[in-house]
Amino acid sequence: MKEIIYKLNKIYNEEILRKSKNKLLTYNTGKIKHNKQIAFHMCTKRNRWVFGGNRSGKTECGAVESIYLARGNHPYKKINKNMEGWVVSLSSQVQRDVAQKKILHYLNPDWIEEIVMQSGRKDFPENGIIDYIKIKNVLGGVSKIGFRNCDQGREKFQGTSLDFVWFDEEPPREIYLECKMRVLDRQGELFGTMTPLKGLSWVYDEIYLNSHADPEVWYEQMQWEDNPFLSPVEIKNISSTLSVEELESRKYGRFVGSEGLVYKEFDENVNVIQPFNVPKEWYDNISIDPGLNNPLSAHWYAVDFDGNIYVIAEHYAKGKDINYHANMIKNICKSLNWKTGFDGRYSALIDSAANQRTLASSKSVAELFIEQGINVNTKVNKDLFSGISRVKSYLKSADNKTKLFIFANCVNMIREFKCYFWGQGDNPIKKDDHSLDELRYYIMTKPHNEEKLTSKTYIEKHKDRKVRNLKIKVYY
Repeated sequence: MKEIIYKLNKIYNEEILRKSKNKLLTYNTGKIKHNKQIAFHMCTKRNRWVFGGNRSGKTECGAVESIYLARGNHPYKKINKNMEGWVVSLSSQVQRDVAQKKILHYLNPDWIEEIVMQSGRKDFPENGIIDYIKIKNVLGGVSKIGFRNCDQGREKFQGTSLDFVWFDEEPPREIYLECKMRVLDRQGELFGTMTPLKGLSWVYDEIYLNSHADPEVWYEQMQWEDNPFLSPVEIKNISSTLSVEELESRKYGRFVGSEGLVYKEFDENVNVIQPFNVPKEWYDNISIDPGLNNPLSAHWYAVDFDGNIYVIAEHYAKGKDINYHANMIKNICKSLNWKTGFDGRYSALIDSAANQRTLASSKSVAELFIEQGINVNTKVNKDLFSGISRVKSYLKSADNKTKLFIFANCVNMIREFKCYFWGQGDNPIKKDDHSLDELRYYIMTKPHNEEKLTSKTYIEKHKDRKVRNLKIKVYY
């Protein structure tokens, strides 16, 4: 018995020693896990980014992902070859102090085949500047992680074919584009981890707003509260010392414009939800912001018996005539089995500007919609500041409750929320606000369902909540 206990203790101690050397074994494997880090590693998109506050855990994502790929033992992806990638930092000093330090922390010394230095000694690589590391791959070969920094200039990023590139903080766009070319022939991947301190830069347009509608682009935002290893007391203390603008970027990982977002209350992780089968009893109204040369925006709104509003479908198009828009709206109505009036026609709110006649017709936009079988109501409340205030109250009410939810397939409304900024003179900048205009027209008709709220029993309300929580995905 003593011999068995001795052997068990030996095995246990050897396992403790192995884990102490292998930091990768302790990454998100304990009782407490950083769920957003795991979501990053699980994502299969080939251009993915983490916008995080300082100390939110974003840099670990890039370092660990690089080692997963180089070692060939990624827990969520199949890797069938030796890998070659770059770690891109802003400068050599930042490389040494941040990205390189994280790579060495998670890289077991037994996995290192060779280290080549730019400066310093390879027996103390953490004190110097590494050129590249050759890493033993579990498949039997050798992978390579090279280090580049942006102050070397664009020319240093030319020529090589790569499997992956990790950007530690935001690079200049020309270096990003060069790296994008490096992974092209191997169908490799790009990933970046950054705190958005440069304002509305190219990353804001191309990644956060995904202005090119690239299906491979993905991002996650990390704030301090997402990191389970940060002390809540410390979070509270440091939060009290930062300005509102500093909190937006350094705590929440959000982009901040020179004049600030109109709807700071909008949180994509809260206000955007996956589509589910909405009970027909919740169907409420359609709202339209007309546009011919500008985009026409239309959304379908539902309200549950707790007064929560759901934006469940979207039509958004530019340069089309009323016939096209009316047909698209009616087709979406049919796919939703949307309600009609006693006359069998659909109804919608529309901007009062629709009463004006177009240059191409002797009839107004409203009259043309009515001819196409859509009864439009132009009597909408267009008071800008009251409307903005009302929308804010639904994004986050005074008692901190969210009452406005947008289906993830309403991509244009979501995009407009993220790029709607105050301009000079205390007015929002009139650009990309078509969805938000018709959202205001609709929201200004609320509260609207008070009778329904009182007409439902507790059991019926509970049933409605069950339906909402199912979140069964549908396609339009």
